[in-house]
Amino acid sequence: MQELVSIAPSEIVGTTASGRPDRAALIAFLADAQSEEAIREGLSDSLQEPPEIRRGGIRAAIAAMARIPTPRILVVDVGDEDEPLKELAKLSEVVEPDVCVLVVGTVRDAEFYRDITRGLGAAEYLCKPLTRDAVSRYFAPVVMGHRPVSMALGAGRLVTVTGACGGVGATTTAANFAWFLGTVLRRHTVLLDPDLETGSLAFVLNVQPGTGLQAALSAPDRIDELFIERSVVPVTGRLHILANDEMPDRPIRADEAASARLIEALRKKYTFVVADVPFRPDPLFRGLLHLADQRVIVMEPTLASVRRALRLLALPKASDQAQHPVVVLNQLGMPGGLKRRQLEDALGIRADIVIPYLPRPLMDAANLGEPAAAKRGAFRDAVVQLTQQLPFVRFTPESPLLFGRKHWWQRLWRK
Repeated sequence: MQELVSIAPSEIVGTTASGRPDRAALIAFLADAQSEEAIREGLSDSLQEPPEIRRGGIRAAIAAMARIPTPRILVVDVGDEDEPLKELAKLSEVVEPDVCVLVVGTVRDAEFYRDITRGLGAAEYLCKPLTRDAVSRYFAPVVMGHRPVSMALGAGRLVTVTGACGGVGATTTAANFAWFLGTVLRRHTVLLDPDLETGSLAFVLNVQPGTGLQAALSAPDRIDELFIERSVVPVTGRLHILANDEMPDRPIRADEAASARLIEALRKKYTFVVADVPFRPDPLFRGLLHLADQRVIVMEPTLASVRRALRLLALPKASDQAQHPVVVLNQLGMPGGLKRRQLEDALGIRADIVIPYLPRPLMDAANLGEPAAAKRGAFRDAVVQLTQQLPFVRFTPESPLLFGRKHWWQRLWRK
């Protein structure tokens, strides 16, 4: 869980401080009239405008947060839930990580309180029936920024995608994976291209990057959440990209401290950070690989790719990093390529995901500036499988789909 930090009143109840006028100050989802009245009266002196109160519990909140911008403060009612912790975990997947969550329920138990506030990162919990005085005493100080609160139900996760060699498809994989998370699963996702000189992530998705990343790495002390909001470029509603518009005039010597500060800021704003990290002896790139919650290695069926993949697999892992990288074998069946068994024997492990040789559809998508995963087929199936490989990504038949059709990908579970 993220470190507790103090929040100024303007950062919570205002909208101009963050440059995000689309985010409401406070939205409450409550299941009964008494709780609604207690919230309305108990926070009357803490907000610049009346709170937006909706009838319904946490399931209504989950459904709404999947469609609308996350408010600064979210009040949810878990009183009618048999498994409130599970529902709160689902909520964490659809809200922006910097939301301040206040919970009300019917369980009067110290362990339950610790699970919600310390385990899941909610700011405060109150047991019903709510009263104006209780709301004013416990919720209002959080709303006003007079108490330190956890900034998120869960810190954002960093997934690095690294090609064993150049041209193996790592950039295409990273772009389409992030697109799938942000567009199909509707998770708040940012795509990071740290390669200021030769990075091409933005072009895969046909967007024009800004210059914020170059400025951030040139002066890491300037990196904060507001700087991130002004530097990212939207791709779709819940997918943004942070890349560089043009090659810098002079080399930028960003170090591991710069990468740590950048990722810290991104994790506060996004549920998932997907970074296309080259395998080069650069402190910035090595820092990102060390910070990753999950590494993904993309290789092709060649001997050179096997040798480089072995070096990537041998890199030391951080203590809180996934035990094994996810290995993606791309372009299996390419002319002159090795067989899958030969590759896996050389690696000493099985490839987690195999993508067949698909020159035509991938080339067509690249020329059109469209994600290849937007069309059903073998490549999109591989992106779904990559999503399933990550333990911190929930992917169920209830997940929203791009085409609004019945769950086409359920066939993957029937194989």
